[in-house]
Amino acid sequence: MSSPHTAPPVDPPVARPGTAPAGEGAATEQSGIDAGLLVLRLVVGLTMAAHGSQKLFGWFGGGGLDGTAAFFGSAGYPSGKAMAVVAGLTETLGGLGLAVGLLTPLAGAAVFGAMLNALAVKWGGGFFAPDGVEYEVLLTAAAAGLALTGPGRLAVDHALPVLRVLRARRLAFGAGALVLGAVLAGAVLLVRS
Repeated sequence: MSSPHTAPPVDPPVARPGTAPAGEGAATEQSGIDAGLLVLRLVVGLTMAAHGSQKLFGWFGGGGLDGTAAFFGSAGYPSGKAMAVVAGLTETLGGLGLAVGLLTPLAGAAVFGAMLNALAVKWGGGFFAPDGVEYEVLLTAAAAGLALTGPGRLAVDHALPVLRVLRARRLAFGAGALVLGAVLAGAVLLVRS
């Protein structure tokens, strides 16, 4: 029984959603999240950069600008050469941005938009390889996820104080960047015949 002068029991503090729990395990948990985001950024980013370099330079068995321009022309895009340059630069620079974690929401949105176009071109062959879209769906989702979550602490974004605002409002910036990527992808798809 409690006396009238005894304070009622206080519940222990509860961690807010999206924050690491207090205590010893918090640093370990955050380190695991940072390492996981680094692995995802490196794999998705370098895959996209390599894919873009196929378009721009013909590296890794790619068609280079001429081969890519012919593909874009056959897929109904006007100005195949210009589209090859835009797609190649978007994939290469967006991929490198993801890999190093620089301007991550915009880098993720660049990859997201490029992959929306790839999905539109390839749609109709089912989900699974060789004609399916599972590769494009996976890269689109990974890029969107990275744009929304941010790069983690093992990234250039985290090291630059000027980008602190990105970290403080990562969901809003990520969502805005994805909307921008989708709008630009839609604009490109509108010119496709």
